[in-house]
Amino acid sequence: MSHRQSALGRPSSGKKRLKDLLVQRDNRLCADCGAPDPKWASSNIGVFLCLKCCAVHRSLGTHISKVLSVTLDEWSEDEIDAMMEVGGNASANSIYEAYFPEGVKKPRPDAPHEERTKYIRSKYELQEFLKPSLRIKSGPSANKSLEASLSGKRMNNRKGSLDNKKVSSMNANGVPEFIGNLKVRVLKGTNLAIRDMLSSDPYIILTLGQQKVQTSVVTSNLNPVWNEELDLAVPNDYGSIKLVPEIDIQPMITSALAFGDAAMFGDMQIGKWLKSYDNALIEDSTVNIVAGKVKQDLWLRLQNVESGEVELELEWTPLD
Repeated sequence: MSHRQSALGRPSSGKKRLKDLLVQRDNRLCADCGAPDPKWASSNIGVFLCLKCCAVHRSLGTHISKVLSVTLDEWSEDEIDAMMEVGGNASANSIYEAYFPEGVKKPRPDAPHEERTKYIRSKYELQEFLKPSLRIKSGPSANKSLEASLSGKRMNNRKGSLDNKKVSSMNANGVPEFIGNLKVRVLKGTNLAIRDMLSSDPYIILTLGQQKVQTSVVTSNLNPVWNEELDLAVPNDYGSIKLVPEIDIQPMITSALAFGDAAMFGDMQIGKWLKSYDNALIEDSTVNIVAGKVKQDLWLRLQNVESGEVELELEWTPLD
């Protein structure tokens, strides 16, 4: 009852913090089009928005942008904390608008819906305006330099955590050996190739560097369900996980390190591994923050065999 009275009476301390953030100079204009006096916000991205851009954000889905009214909706303390951690439009745009390809311009407040939608999807869903060094690319030669942050406070937090990792995992030459752990949940296989007379006894082996982990054997089953967790330590000079096909973990780790402490964010998409002719993805695989954890679902077509698909879930944990 006391909580209800607070909601109907004077603003709670959390709501006051949100309104104080809104009146800061960089937050008086919409983060995406520059329209004045925004009254909406994406609570997981950390930006204030006008009504027109808010409508586009809603169309992206809450896994990318969770839209709330600053004045009308009830905000949780976690949602307000996430907005405060980002610090507002200027901090967020220093990441999401760090690099504009030639010919790309930010929409004006009176921009047509199609132009506004294309820009916002490119900015948040496809992440095309990140610095080139943070662009989510596939392949072992992708740049792994991570020198961006959503706010000064977050940069300091991240720097401190990285410094701690360097101390805790140095080799004899002073080079970090491991940067985190990867939990791989092997869910199931579908339509696997026959290896005996009529069936097969399938199992999955994952290899990363010198590490090798294996699921249990499922006898006489071409559609096995494992639902087993396998753990791999990720070295500083990590490559792909060998499964046949290879699993490129660079998009996930690059995204995770770029965003720092995932527990500081709401649920959101932070990266993507795109399906292409030179990988085994059946569909694009997004990297997401879910309940404070960085996770990625994979649906892969097995290679060098007649048939077969496998479904996996990855979860990234940085070193303490």
